[in-house]
Amino acid sequence: MASQTSKNSKRTPCDHCPLRQLAVFRDFTAEELAFVSDFKTGELAVDSGATIVLEGTHSAHLFTVLSGWGFRYKMLDDGRRQILNYVMPGDIVGLQGSLMGEMQHSIEALSPVTLCVFERDRLNQLYTRHPDLAYDLTWIAAREERMLDEHLLSIGRRSALERAAYLLAFLYQRAKVLDLFRGNRVAIPIRQQHVADTLGLSVVHTNKTLKKLADRGLIRWVDGGCNVRNVDGLLAIAEWRGITEHKRPFI
Repeated sequence: MASQTSKNSKRTPCDHCPLRQLAVFRDFTAEELAFVSDFKTGELAVDSGATIVLEGTHSAHLFTVLSGWGFRYKMLDDGRRQILNYVMPGDIVGLQGSLMGEMQHSIEALSPVTLCVFERDRLNQLYTRHPDLAYDLTWIAAREERMLDEHLLSIGRRSALERAAYLLAFLYQRAKVLDLFRGNRVAIPIRQQHVADTLGLSVVHTNKTLKKLADRGLIRWVDGGCNVRNVDGLLAIAEWRGITEHKRPFI
């Protein structure tokens, strides 16, 4: 499972959270910030490639991604994997297990990940004492459903080229508003196997499809993953208008 660093130590005080400085997230009231600061019990550090949560397991905690990339997936008994979505800073991890008793999917880290840790048993306090934060949780769940709707449309009706263009534009736009492309970090940290497992294609078909995008100068594969060179070109191929959300909540 995950490697842990000072679970009971609040390494990043909530009032100095780097996510609060990003324009994409709404501000907390002073009262909400005090509650979330008390709700948080520590932080968890996860190595790249490690499992954050495992399907079928129970956990006493839920988490907010503070930094890093991961992906949600389900497995068939024969080892075939379907990647459902990707997690980035500000996303909640483990809410499903908190409300349904056990996780219905697994999550793996694509890069080193830091998670804020919250006690699941105190979730009721959030609903009873802070209805605006409870609404935020509902909004976050609805946003996830909206993304999954678009993913399902892509797998079911888009061509292989359109699927790949949509996925890479989707990941690029999500990461850009989170300021994840800073300094020398300009690549989406995925491999072609991740793309294949997201799009429901074979690795061979995926490789040929991604080569078409690369030949058009839209993407470039590097050691760290995939560089998007022309997001507008990807959006045009996918016939997708892109992400349109403005301020959004996080816990």
